Amino acid sequence: MSLGDFSAVFLPYCLQKQPDGRYTILNRRYKPVGLTITEFINYEDYPVCVNLKGLSPATAAKLSWKGDPDTDQIYLYNDGCVPTENSENMQSYLKRLEILAKLKVS
Repeated sequence: MSLGDFSAVFLPYCLQKQPDGRYTILNRRYKPVGLTITEFINYEDYPVCVNLKGLSPATAAKLSWKGDPDTDQIYLYNDGCVPTENSENMQSYLKRLEILAKLKVS
C-alpha cells in the first residue's frame, strides 16, 4: 500500500487512546482519518478525539488484527494483512470494522 492510496488516508488503521481517555481514529499515516497532511500534529489540537463506549479489552481483542486486548493502541491491520491486498484480508478487516461501527461515540 502506498501512503498516497485512498485506503491509506480514509480507512481506519489504528485506534490511539489519548491521555484523557478518548480515542483518535488514525489512518495509515498516523493522522486522523481523512487528513492528508504530513506534518507532525497534536491530536488534542483537532476536534477528532471521541469516547468509544463499550471498548473493553475483549472488544479490543476482536478489533485487533492479532487479537491483542490492549485498549491503549489497537491496530486493525498490519503490513502482513493489508485489506487491499486480497479478498481474504479485506473480509477480515470488514469484520473488525463491523464491530467498530457498532460502538457508540460521544
